[in-house]
Amino acid sequence: QWGAGAATGFLLLVMGNGGIVFAQNLGVPSGVAALVVGSMPLWTAIFGAAFGQRPGRAELAGLVLGFAGVALLNLGGDMGGGGAAVVALLVAPLTWAFGSVWSRRLPMPSGLMTPATQMLTAGVMMLGVSEVLGERMVGTPPLRAVVSFVYLVLFGSLVAFSAYAYLLRHARPALATSYAYVNPAVAVLLGVVFAGETLGPLTWGAMAAILFSVMLLARGKR
Repeated sequence: QWGAGAATGFLLLVMGNGGIVFAQNLGVPSGVAALVVGSMPLWTAIFGAAFGQRPGRAELAGLVLGFAGVALLNLGGDMGGGGAAVVALLVAPLTWAFGSVWSRRLPMPSGLMTPATQMLTAGVMMLGVSEVLGERMVGTPPLRAVVSFVYLVLFGSLVAFSAYAYLLRHARPALATSYAYVNPAVAVLLGVVFAGETLGPLTWGAMAAILFSVMLLARGKR
């Protein structure tokens, strides 16, 4: 079980999340990153079909419509970042999707021990990657960074990633990974609430497409 947790933790967290962080640190805009990550449910459906779980028509329609909605939200983005960033950005959703589908066939531990083993082992691996890249703590982090870190530990890891692990055990992979469509829409709404941003007709249309796509995925075959 520890081996299965380490293998899937490497695919999801080191290659998946780590690849996105690496690409953005090299200059890839967040909008482009969100667009590429939005392809992850499509890859999940492809890998699921390879493992014998073919998506139904409603699921396929939801997958395509959701990706189109994410593309509309991030229309006109410039990839940027150079070759290494592009490779990392393109590989990240593939490894996350494959790890998600593969985990359903591995001897994973029960309950919350699944995300616990994945995060613990992946954390050790990420420290190793950081050491190889020459990253160092050069001083005391500012309060804002500490608060951000605590927020990500509590809500990004303990709550969100644990919820994702639960969904992978109890829902179809295409539905579990549909959060990749919802995240950009939530980010847009948070921009309206906290940053005073306004929504144009194109944004409203994109968000409607994303919402409808998730409805189709939820109603798809089990």
